[in-house]
Amino acid sequence: LINNSDPRMSVVRAKTAELIAFVTSPVTWLESLIFLEEENRLLREKNLSLTLQVESMLNLEKENQELNQMLDFKSKTNLKILPVRVLNKGIQPNLLSIIIDRGTIDGLKNDLPVLTPKGVVGKTIETSKNNSIVQLISDANFRLSTRILPSGATGILRFINGKTAEIREVQKNVDVNIGDKVVTSGFSNIYPAGLPVGTVKGVYQDRGSFQKVVSITLPNDLNAFQHVFIITKN
Repeated sequence: LINNSDPRMSVVRAKTAELIAFVTSPVTWLESLIFLEEENRLLREKNLSLTLQVESMLNLEKENQELNQMLDFKSKTNLKILPVRVLNKGIQPNLLSIIIDRGTIDGLKNDLPVLTPKGVVGKTIETSKNNSIVQLISDANFRLSTRILPSGATGILRFINGKTAEIREVQKNVDVNIGDKVVTSGFSNIYPAGLPVGTVKGVYQDRGSFQKVVSITLPNDLNAFQHVFIITKN
């Protein structure tokens, strides 16, 4: 029938083609759906892979910027400092802390200052052979003796929330302005003088007292840094 050149056969072939097309159309439609589902699955996998690659590149860029800042800071400071990596958050529920990858084998001990190029973040409180625990400045029990520049006013810092801390015991007659820099006072046996701490964002009178309260912004995001410095010798 296929090879027959009779004109009547062409009509039969046309009708046969229509019948075959009608019969096979559901199968073709089903195959098309299966193909589209597979194509969508592959596209979703590719989209996820690209998203993860972009996220990885952004993380590497952020880490690279952080390392560049640390290298720049290390080249400018006269302090003897040791760069360390943050491994994890601390495991003690009543203490805001981090765990770092250096310990007594690297010359670390308790009560060493911990900072980033932006400012102070805490101090070491427990050390083992290869790791140490750092109490963060955001811990409720952390206190720091600070100095406000250029006035030279001193006070005790404590964390409030987010990136905000307060300095109390500041004399009321001292001139303190928004934007003033806050550094370590040097009165502590732990922290040398002049380490960056934050910037003044508000000044309030302490009622019934001869002192004022200074609100400051801390420069570090205490949930984000991956590398810190330990000051091993002033």
